[in-house]
Amino acid sequence: MCAATETPKQDILNANIYFPTMVYTIEKPEFLEAVNKVAEEALVEVRKNALNEIYPVHMTGNLYDKPEIIPFQYYVGGTAANILKEQGYNTEGFDTYFSEMWCQEHFKHSAMDQHVHGAGSQIVGFYFLEAPEDCSKVIFHDPRAGKPLISWAETDMTQATAASNMINFTPKAGLLMFTNAWLPHSFSRNTSDKPIKFIHFNLGLRPAAPVFACATPAAEIV
Repeated sequence: MCAATETPKQDILNANIYFPTMVYTIEKPEFLEAVNKVAEEALVEVRKNALNEIYPVHMTGNLYDKPEIIPFQYYVGGTAANILKEQGYNTEGFDTYFSEMWCQEHFKHSAMDQHVHGAGSQIVGFYFLEAPEDCSKVIFHDPRAGKPLISWAETDMTQATAASNMINFTPKAGLLMFTNAWLPHSFSRNTSDKPIKFIHFNLGLRPAAPVFACATPAAEIV
């Protein structure tokens, strides 16, 4: 066995980064009032249901058809399209669409297990409406199945490095997050006495609607 020695200064390794994992964040508090109003209206009915003891959470139905939040929908959908294009995906002739957009309200001790989204989803994300102190953190897990299985101990788990097996973010009201649908994500237990509330959305791609050029005026219905 030979003793390890320092790499000579003239020998510099080229670090080539492939198969990157991207998580995008931006603060958009201007949507809070309208989105929160729609979410609260939808929560009125589901709050009548008893909370599950293991996962005390309320979830609404889909909200992507609500006209009150069209500006939010356009912003999220357009941003998702820009992300996919920037990542190198061929989106020519395709539009993004919401396969799901719903509100989740997690009470104390609630959490979300690690999962991904299929059914044609390409981009997933969150828009946080209420995030009290000591609430859940959103966690993104290394998508490479083999890495966590044989991963060596990290020098400092509080730092995001190439050795990290998961990364967590502290939610904030108005924070908007996007990532690829194949990236596993979860939420830690909510230790706050107040609920954390957010919009969870999934977007896919579908052929863009054709635009017809009319040589003559269209017929009127009388």
